[in-house]
Amino acid sequence: MHFRKWSKKHSYIAVWFLAPSVIGFSVFYLIPFVMGVYYSFTNGASGGSFVGFANYQDLLASDSFRKAALNTALFTSVSVPITVVISLFIALLLNQNIYFRNWLRTAYVLPLVVPVASVVLIWQILFDWNGALNSWLSGFDLERIDWMKSEWARVVLSVVYAWKNVGYNVILFLAGLQGIPKDYYETAEIEGAGAYHQFTRITLVYLTPTTFFIALMALVSSFRIFRETYLIASDYPHDSIYMLQHYMNNMFLSLDIQKLTSAATLMVACMVIIVSVMFTLERRLASFME
Repeated sequence: MHFRKWSKKHSYIAVWFLAPSVIGFSVFYLIPFVMGVYYSFTNGASGGSFVGFANYQDLLASDSFRKAALNTALFTSVSVPITVVISLFIALLLNQNIYFRNWLRTAYVLPLVVPVASVVLIWQILFDWNGALNSWLSGFDLERIDWMKSEWARVVLSVVYAWKNVGYNVILFLAGLQGIPKDYYETAEIEGAGAYHQFTRITLVYLTPTTFFIALMALVSSFRIFRETYLIASDYPHDSIYMLQHYMNNMFLSLDIQKLTSAATLMVACMVIIVSVMFTLERRLASFME
């Protein structure tokens, strides 16, 4: 009886502590999103009539939306795997007894605490027509590259994305690597397994949950690249880096609420589908390894 009273009392306390977060999430995220989904099926932001999927048909017929969706899909499908692989490689190096290991660990964490807006000037200096990279190219008698006004803009954006996310991924990979018992490697070495087999049969297997989580976070982060793109390339980026966030921002500025909410709903739906597929693959892979 005493335990039930204690449990009930602490349940009330937990509810009071959770209430501010739940209310804030509902007011600023959940309710606006539900309203946005509703508006995407009407022909007006207030008092509009139901039009079914007409807004989505108009959206899919828009060349600007298709271009933004294609650029976003291409950026995500290329940048996310490359960033995850680079992060794993760096984590494997930092997990060894190398010189300056502690200093390097700190260096890779810095992008997490440095605001993007404060380092935009550095990226602009590097990739400007008269910037540092083109000066180095000229020093080797190579042709200058208009980094932000050509197809190279995709590379620039991928570099900025990797710089921002690699440090966080490395921390998670290091935590996963340090959680693998050393006895497994010693046993494998005694049985004659080489470095390749130890990596594929032990390291990758035990890093599977960590890798899926990092891939998931990297995927979400890739859909939020608008801030970096906007700060570096301003309002009118090159067509190759015109993302879904640019399209939605333009629809917001033109007060086209129907296309804005339709695009946002489609983007969230795509993310939910991709995440669901990733979780399904992770569960099947985990059951297979067991």
